[in-house]
Amino acid sequence: MHLSDILNHLGENREDYFNAVSPPIIQSSNFSFKTLKEFRTAFSAEKDASIYTRGNNPTVAILRAKLAALEKAEDCLVFGSGSGAIAMAVLSQVHQGAHVVCVQSAYSWTFKLLTEYLPKFGVTHTFVDGKNLEEIESAIQPNTTLLFLESPTSILLELQDLKACAAIAKKHGIVTAIDNSYTSPIFQNPIELGIDIVIHSGTKYINGHSDVVVGIVCSSKAIIEKMFYHELMTLGAVISPSDAALVIRGLRTLPLRMKQSDEGGKKVAAFLENHPKIEQVNYPFSPNHPQYELAQNQMSGAGGLLSFYLKTDKLEKAEAFFKRLKYFLLAVSWGGHESLILPFCAFYNIPGKEDSQMPLNLVRIYVGLEDPDWLIEDLKQALEVV
Repeated sequence: MHLSDILNHLGENREDYFNAVSPPIIQSSNFSFKTLKEFRTAFSAEKDASIYTRGNNPTVAILRAKLAALEKAEDCLVFGSGSGAIAMAVLSQVHQGAHVVCVQSAYSWTFKLLTEYLPKFGVTHTFVDGKNLEEIESAIQPNTTLLFLESPTSILLELQDLKACAAIAKKHGIVTAIDNSYTSPIFQNPIELGIDIVIHSGTKYINGHSDVVVGIVCSSKAIIEKMFYHELMTLGAVISPSDAALVIRGLRTLPLRMKQSDEGGKKVAAFLENHPKIEQVNYPFSPNHPQYELAQNQMSGAGGLLSFYLKTDKLEKAEAFFKRLKYFLLAVSWGGHESLILPFCAFYNIPGKEDSQMPLNLVRIYVGLEDPDWLIEDLKQALEVV
């Protein structure tokens, strides 16, 4: 389908709701039936019938249809957060005694799921360098059921060769899943590259307005149906109809926002690479990125998220840089209209965080929808103190 058709028309049967341009918010927890026959028919296809909003809701169903089409998937489920979506996808592919291979620089809550939660149920894991295909294959054990990827990763911006990873997994009869939050479906469609399950923190680019927390899983009908009846219906980590409507609103402008953020990201990355106070920039669409060619092959854009190292090993200088900034908001996450900056020196001097510290001079920024030249001026003046 054409992208504009997906974003503006797919799933929206306007004649069913008074030809309203925006889809209605069906803010109901429960749905009634006129006859016992209708009730029985609905229960025979609970995934697609509106019986109870924990399972299916008309507003959420519109969003599911659009997201599946965007990711070139057969079906989709929507959850209450990105972490919830990751957990549901992983849980759907493991059992007691199973083993998971995961890239070592994955999202911190993916790491916690594998290292702290799943071991309680006999699920083991091996972390691998996602850039090394031999290491990935050698980590696969007879009880491995899942290869979990994140490309690019959201801090160091490392990629995995998705086609090659999918081929390795298929050779060993295991399922592949990827956190695709960095690119959004606009810039990368892993299912077309052979990946089985695609996950998003829809909180980021897909919603795009910093006002909804949402997670997304796209896959085949068989995988989604199993996940619906087991993980979603049992654990109930669902999104509300009102939040689903906000995400549908966000989708209307997704291509425009991605284009703006991508253009801004490239411009800011180029500025930083040429600044004497910057040691290194991590940005997959920079020709200096070690995996630039791979990025060009499997991504059509990089968006506005990048990281870099300040040329200092002094905590005071790093802190002085952040204090000078005027326009970047100190915050986690990304994908909204506002530009953000995440200082890893902020995690220093926090009891219990010593083992998970990144270098104090590591900085992650998200270039939002503002004028990139305006943002560059802010970075330029703040870098004077480094």
